[in-house]
Amino acid sequence: MTLVSAIAIYFLFFVFTAFLLLPFGVRTDEEAGTAKVSGQADSAPHRFELQRHLLRSALVSLGLFVLFYVNFVEGWIGIEDLDFYN
Repeated sequence: MTLVSAIAIYFLFFVFTAFLLLPFGVRTDEEAGTAKVSGQADSAPHRFELQRHLLRSALVSLGLFVLFYVNFVEGWIGIEDLDFYN
């Protein structure tokens, strides 16, 4: 695997985990005990911390990428293992 391929795959893992982790750790205004703005959705986050979210996504995606890379090198699960129809 080339360095460019590894970076591209890591980026895919990063984007996937960034969207996957969006609902975790977010509190609404009701949960925070503050008043809502007129017209605000009930599910709107009280305060979204982008840096914290990106750090969490980076760490989770790094773990997933390490598992992917070790599987790539060691060959634990190959294409032939995923062929369920033959």
